[in-house]
Amino acid sequence: MKWTDDRGGNVDDRRGSGGSGGMIVGGGLGTLIIAAIVFFLGGDPSGILSSGSVQSSGNGQKRELSAEENKIGEMVDMMSGWNTITWEQIFKENGMTYTKPGIVLFEDTTQSGCGTAQSAMGPFYCPADQKIYMDMSFFNELQQRFGAKVTEFTVAYVLAHEEGHHIQTLLGTTQKVDALRRSGRYSEADLNRVSVATELQADFYAGVWAKRTNDTKGILEPGDIESAIEAAEAVGDDNIQKRSQGYVNQESFTHGSSAQRKEWFMKGYNTGDIKQGDTFNQLLK
Repeated sequence: MKWTDDRGGNVDDRRGSGGSGGMIVGGGLGTLIIAAIVFFLGGDPSGILSSGSVQSSGNGQKRELSAEENKIGEMVDMMSGWNTITWEQIFKENGMTYTKPGIVLFEDTTQSGCGTAQSAMGPFYCPADQKIYMDMSFFNELQQRFGAKVTEFTVAYVLAHEEGHHIQTLLGTTQKVDALRRSGRYSEADLNRVSVATELQADFYAGVWAKRTNDTKGILEPGDIESAIEAAEAVGDDNIQKRSQGYVNQESFTHGSSAQRKEWFMKGYNTGDIKQGDTFNQLLK
């Protein structure tokens, strides 16, 4: 992945305020992230965030960030800038106004508009405050536990997926999904299908972002798209269920199969057209 001078200016780096963490691209040991299989690339985690059911391992002591950690913060700020430039243009083309989300880098725990954010929950987007929360140690876990090769573009893909959930909020999709869930008229299987559609659409938006950003910035290098696909496939519901229980139950899928995640990311990347991303197919009609 090629770096540019773009910066988003909307990154709130809270690392170093307590505990220890960080990301090691290509190696290193990650803390066991219990809920990562549920929240990786997920939507609104407010229910479990508020429950306080996952304990932090932080020691509460402040520390100086390392040179590597500062470089990671700079990288995320650059990726944020790419997202802003690309989505401002796409929204303008469609007669809409884009507003960028905040991005919070943290370790162990921090406060979000959805409750207490903890590293065990993986990266997530909070609609309540329109911010993306990322503990970078998650990427170690993605590599060590799920077998995905972590590159800089893996981080870009994850951020773009969470940005996809922000796009859903700006377009009103998140609100429609929440209303459907709260209506009490649908079975758990139906709600699972809606959840899958939500996540696949965020993958689609990430693909659109990758295509459009590369067209204008030329950021992609050989292997970048493959690393994004590998990350998406690693946490497909079927792959996770095979690892955890030895069999696959499609009705319990909440994020989509590995094949579906690849399919919708690549559809976004190949078309670059936000209008081609109706993963819901009448579910919200």
